[in-house]
Amino acid sequence: MRNRAFRPWGALGLALLLGGSAVSLAQPPSAASHRAEGLLYRQQEQWPEAIAQFRSAIQLEPENVQNYVLLGWTQHLAGQSREAATTLWAGIVRQPLAVASFNALGIVYLVRGEAATAIVLHSWAALLQRENEIAHYNLSLAYHQRGLFGLAQAHARYASSLEPQNPHPLLALAIAQWQQGDRAAARDSYQAALGLNPQYGDRTYRRNLERAGFLPSQIALVDTLAAELTSD
Repeated sequence: MRNRAFRPWGALGLALLLGGSAVSLAQPPSAASHRAEGLLYRQQEQWPEAIAQFRSAIQLEPENVQNYVLLGWTQHLAGQSREAATTLWAGIVRQPLAVASFNALGIVYLVRGEAATAIVLHSWAALLQRENEIAHYNLSLAYHQRGLFGLAQAHARYASSLEPQNPHPLLALAIAQWQQGDRAAARDSYQAALGLNPQYGDRTYRRNLERAGFLPSQIALVDTLAAELTSD
């Protein structure tokens, strides 16, 4: 994606893209325009530029929790875990019932291996919105980190029922079943995940699971499961 010829258009190009008029171009950038610019930069993985745009959106709309979620998640994607947590907590202070903030913050702690904190945050997100597949999926991975494989399976199953076309909850279910000793069920869950995305049969492609909240040790478990299936 980095190699594509892309140059953000700035205020002029964005106004033209959105059908803006010559009069609107004289107006200072709005928080919405900064968010739009930030998303364009983020799509191209231009993290410093995207972060700068979302910071500008916060300056213009400091009470809009969406700005904090966008900035915090972008910082997380850029590998700035500490900054991401600080940003997301700042948004939560302003709106303690914002589900998106807790979903994002829980993932930040999850990928840092701080499963206990992730469980608290995602549990609260699930209480705020029961049919919250993000929270339940990440609770599965967090409980797996803690060795609570029964709870990990329960949350993975529920996440899969909420988002049946997503292979990630099935992979989370498979590793929990595997470590609990139910090898046949683990194989079935893994095969079901492959039915949704056959690319997860490829070891190199499975590295992408880090972006889905899996720790390297959890990806290694998927590799082990895949190898056993191949050897059968």
